[in-house]
Amino acid sequence: MAQDHIRYDILAQDALRGVIRKVLSEVAAAGRLPGEHHFFITFLTGAPGVRISQFLKEKYSQQMTIVIQHQFWDLKVTESQFEIGLSFSDKPERLVIPFNAIVGFYDPSVNFELEFDVAALEVDDPEGQPVSDDDNDDQPPPTSDDDGSSVVSLDAFRKKH
Repeated sequence: MAQDHIRYDILAQDALRGVIRKVLSEVAAAGRLPGEHHFFITFLTGAPGVRISQFLKEKYSQQMTIVIQHQFWDLKVTESQFEIGLSFSDKPERLVIPFNAIVGFYDPSVNFELEFDVAALEVDDPEGQPVSDDDNDDQPPPTSDDDGSSVVSLDAFRKKH
């Protein structure tokens, strides 16, 4: 097979990240999610440009999944990243997440999922996929950590191939 000098794989992933950028931009402009839509966004916590508190970085050293549903604030979207306020165990946190750090996006209300190949960090820790939002009605029953936070494996949401 001939070598792909155009790098269609990278172009396709950039285009799909543009879908996430557009959706989040529309949510930021409206100040709320439309209908029953809500999002699970998984990102690499150690990727360049990610800014999360030291507490979250220590707890989720490789990757983290956030839920954008009922309680979020100050959503700001730029060409390269988004910023959002979320609550973790009743503690407000500000997160900055570059689109290039995202490895997964899922909207369970319409069963829409995107997965990305991020070469930066290989993650093989099944516990490294925590989910946080205060009251996510569509979330399966979480397992409880000692500090009261919730951890949900995304495998329950992934399509079976």
